[in-house]
Parts: sequence; structure tokens; C-alpha cells
Amino acid sequence: MSTQELFVAAARNCLCANRKRPSVPQSMDLATQVLAVDLGLKPAVLYDSNGACAEQVQQYLSSLQAFHLVSKSLITLDLNGNVLIVNPVTVKSNLEQVLDDSSVAVIDVCHSLDTPTIINPLTEEQNSTIQNLLLLLREVEQLREAEKPLYVKEKCEKWNLCTTFGLLLGYPVTYWFDQTKSFENCLSMTPLMVTTAAVTWQADAAGHLCQLYSFSVPDVLIEETQSKLEHWKLCLQERFQQQNVLKDLKVCQTTVSLPSVCL
Repeated sequence: MSTQELFVAAARNCLCANRKRPSVPQSMDLATQVLAVDLGLKPAVLYDSNGACAEQVQQYLSSLQAFHLVSKSLITLDLNGNVLIVNPVTVKSNLEQVLDDSSVAVIDVCHSLDTPTIINPLTEEQNSTIQNLLLLLREVEQLREAEKPLYVKEKCEKWNLCTTFGLLLGYPVTYWFDQTKSFENCLSMTPLMVTTAAVTWQADAAGHLCQLYSFSVPDVLIEETQSKLEHWKLCLQERFQQQNVLKDLKVCQTTVSLPSVCL
């Protein structure tokens, strides 16, 4: 079997949920995402395609590792039912950088605000979340191979998962809101600059185009976040040039305004 066929077979065999298997394009998309995580182009991928559980995602990852398609260092992380495939080294490095030099802009989008604002410095709650994530990753580092998903339940129940996902997925900006008061936000009809990054996996003659990143920044905060966006883009380009598996990196920006924004 070709590399492409092995990836597709692993997804379709392991990730069946409610009698629904990932399609071939979905399987190819996931394969490209996982390769990007393994190569350090992104720290993690959130699996939310068809409701497969953490054990199934772990089975998928273990299958890829058994065929030497990705490294043994990748792990499956379950945050209260939200399943990610994670590169612990990349995530740990990113989180340490956030604590050291605030490399990520955390934006307060509480519903009570008239306009989004940057939180600086980070709150005690946000610092605590990062420290807890680092502690988990350091524990994982002591294991040579993670054969079971890493479950985080009680610890993450009070975390703002929107902020946490932004940190884990390697975004240069992430949103926060006070979930003890409301899960709504102030982004309705707010102009947002959406940044996307896509690559091509030349697994066959046609190649498979896959979007690795998609995140937004309120227009009113573009100037304040510009340095972080440029640093993120530069780091991504540098990492991209250090590998030869994925091709044709394209970073694009568009502006949208939506009647409601789900975080």
C-alpha cells in the first residue's frame, strides 16, 4: 500500500463513529494535519470530524506509528471530551514562550464589552491554565510511548476551552470571555481579519490541499497585534523551509463581519 492508502485505511478503520467512517477527502485532510503536527508546523490538531472518541483517535495514531508514518512522540489528549493529537515538544515550547514574552495576544471578548480588548498582563487564571498544561506535558515527556489517551477532566473543567484551544493549536491570538457570567461574546458584526495558512501534501499526482490554520483578529486590534502576527508567520515559514513533506505554503487574509461568532 502507498503512504496515502495507509493513512486513509487507518482513518477509515479506526475512526468509525455511529456507523459513519471518514470519507477519503476527510482522511486525507486529517493525514495532512497530523503530518504537520509531527513536523512541528503546528503543535496540535483538534479532531472533530465525526464524533470518534479518544480511544479511537489513539488507535488511529498508534496505527500510524506502527507503520512508521509519524513519530512515537505524538500523543492523544482528551480535554473533557475534546480530542486532540498533540506534539508535546512543540506545545511545551510554545507555552513556555507565552509565559516568557507574551508571544500570544489574549483578547477579552466578554459580551458586556463594547469592543474587544487585549488582556495584558495575563490573568492569574490564564497563567494557571498554562502552568497546568506544562505540568501535564512534562509528565508525558517521562513516558517513552503513550499507548493510551491522556485524559484531563477535573483540572480543565474551569478552564476557558476557547483560550486553551487557541494556545494548544498555536494561534498568535486567542479569545477569552468570562464563562461564569456568559458564553456569549461581543464579536457580532465586528469586522474580523481572518488569517488562514494552507499547504499541499503531494501524496499523489494531484496533491491534496489542506488548511492548517484559521484564526481571526478584530480589525480594531490589528495594529496592537501586528508584531505577534508577523512573528507567527515568520516562525511558520522558517519551520516550513526545514521540511520537504508538505509544499506550497500559502498564508492569506480576508475581512469578514458575521451576525454571530461561535467560539
